[in-house]
Amino acid sequence: MSLREVFAFPEVVNDYAARCTAGLVVALAVGTMLAPPPAQTWLAAALVVGFALRVAGGPRYSPFGRLSVHVLAPRVSSEPKLVAGAPKRFAQTIGLVMSSVALGLFLGGLTTAGVVVLGVLVAAALAEAALGFCLGCWMYGQLQRVGVVSEDACVDCADIWARPGMTARN
Repeated sequence: MSLREVFAFPEVVNDYAARCTAGLVVALAVGTMLAPPPAQTWLAAALVVGFALRVAGGPRYSPFGRLSVHVLAPRVSSEPKLVAGAPKRFAQTIGLVMSSVALGLFLGGLTTAGVVVLGVLVAAALAEAALGFCLGCWMYGQLQRVGVVSEDACVDCADIWARPGMTARN
């Protein structure tokens, strides 16, 4: 197995599983925000590791991803709702950066700043989990629109509202 295969992200993902994972991220991030400082740092580290595993290979390496794909999403719907994987990976990368910044702030003793960063992360993950709006996916589409990301990278991503089942209210 090549390194490229080891770190391959799925071209399509089940949106229900992504939303379940986002819900788990919300729970862990809120728990992290409420925990006392020593536990807060460890929980923030768990967030970072989870995002890193999902960026590296999608749900395959992530405990939250596997739980979502194999247990939670099938209970939400027996039929998967397939969406492009590239924007989801981009969103996971943003989550990795934000959780890493929060961890660094906690390690530096800047607890309030770390909690604020996690608050932004919670807002984005909650929008995904509860409303089906992936902020990172939207940003990915905007980057395609201005030419930073090639439209060939994900043809379905340039306009998220053109996806099946999406309306301006979703």
